[in-house]
Amino acid sequence: MGMTNNKTQCFTCNKEKTIYSCKGCSNRFSFTDVAEQKQLLNEELQHITEDYDQFKQRINEQKQNPQNDALIKQIDQWERNSIEKVQEKAQNWREIVLKYSPTVINDIEMKLDGLSEQIKQIQKENDFNETKLNYLRNQLMTITEEFNNPPNISIEQDSRSFINEISFISSKKPKWDKWKQNAITVAGGNKQGQELNQLSGPMGIFIDKNKNIFIADYDNHRIVEWKYNAKEGQIIAGGHGRGDRMDQLDHPTDVIVDQQNHSIIIADWGNRRVIQWLNQDQQILIDNIYCMGLAMDKHGFLYVSDWKKNEVRRWNIGEYNNEGIKVAGGNGQGDQLNQLSSPTFIFVDEHQSIYVSDNNNHRVMKWRKDAKKGRIVAGGNGKGQNLDQLFGPRGVIVDDLNQIYIADRRNHRIMRWCEGKEEGETVVAENGEGNQLNGPTGLSFDDEGNLYVVDCENRRIQKFEIIL
Repeated sequence: MGMTNNKTQCFTCNKEKTIYSCKGCSNRFSFTDVAEQKQLLNEELQHITEDYDQFKQRINEQKQNPQNDALIKQIDQWERNSIEKVQEKAQNWREIVLKYSPTVINDIEMKLDGLSEQIKQIQKENDFNETKLNYLRNQLMTITEEFNNPPNISIEQDSRSFINEISFISSKKPKWDKWKQNAITVAGGNKQGQELNQLSGPMGIFIDKNKNIFIADYDNHRIVEWKYNAKEGQIIAGGHGRGDRMDQLDHPTDVIVDQQNHSIIIADWGNRRVIQWLNQDQQILIDNIYCMGLAMDKHGFLYVSDWKKNEVRRWNIGEYNNEGIKVAGGNGQGDQLNQLSSPTFIFVDEHQSIYVSDNNNHRVMKWRKDAKKGRIVAGGNGKGQNLDQLFGPRGVIVDDLNQIYIADRRNHRIMRWCEGKEEGETVVAENGEGNQLNGPTGLSFDDEGNLYVVDCENRRIQKFEIIL
């Protein structure tokens, strides 16, 4: 507040006095009343502070116990209401079956009585052979089958749901939605070869914050790094021919960069090992594993898919001298929800849920943390090229809205699936103008949302620029 020397009317007492002007409310107060106004302002500030503290406490409680979220409570209420409907409907049908059951039993008893008379007659006459015994046995089996499965009554499930479905609707738009279909070749594309501007059967890639591209150059048995806008790459691991020496690789399938120590971690598939390279020093982290895909979560835990054992395992930071923890599959090869069949690339989200490209099952599975079985989130309808199918999926990544992007290798396309939907959509198609993908494998985004695709059979990395 500022003081003025001229006398004018006070806003509070309406008397002519020397006043102070309040810049906040533009009113004028006398010396006596300005203290009261100041006290009111202090009290208002105290109320705001208390409201802030209470709200901050709610936020902290919400972080500690996310089950108290208002949306979670709505889902819980929907669950209770749905269960009540199911229980009520089930009880109604139980009562109907119980009313009908005596009629079924009476019919069965009448037939049993008839069969009993036949048995007694045969026993009395003591005249029977295999034919008569087979007849009696068949009669008994028929009556038993009628009892187990009454011919005039059965239970059928209506495909129409009487439970109200719920959906998650967000006004938040995806950060990334569409990409230019005219791709830019950012690595390779100079035919097959082992020169620094060539690739041979590239598989997995990793894009760092500077848009440098790390490539598992499968058939060249090396890892190459292509700097942003570079015309050729540089060998940062392997490159000494195929072999099992510490400075050699054998068909590497994937590569990631450990942001903590800036080392690179490689799935050295042919040597059945996961190996770390740091400034040309090598260390085997995991041995005796048919490693295909690699991922690292925000805590630094390392995840590896095992093509042969049909599983994904997790290792804690620096604790690689053990078998790790099984986090997906590991129940033999198969297509059940607790099984995988030749898993390839993987992705781990911020909640430590694991997305697995289940190659031979032509599906992508999501395994929540500590889950005993997974859930199909893409494909799973046999191999094919329909929008509800995949054919040999490889690279998989997930955006901030849980939209799943998949390199559908044998269909030569990139698909996007929203969890819970029966069909996906094509993001980049086989015959789209300017891309002509042939056997895509690895996938990655940069920080701007540009999409990078390993165009394996064309021996190049394609960049699809985002449309803003």
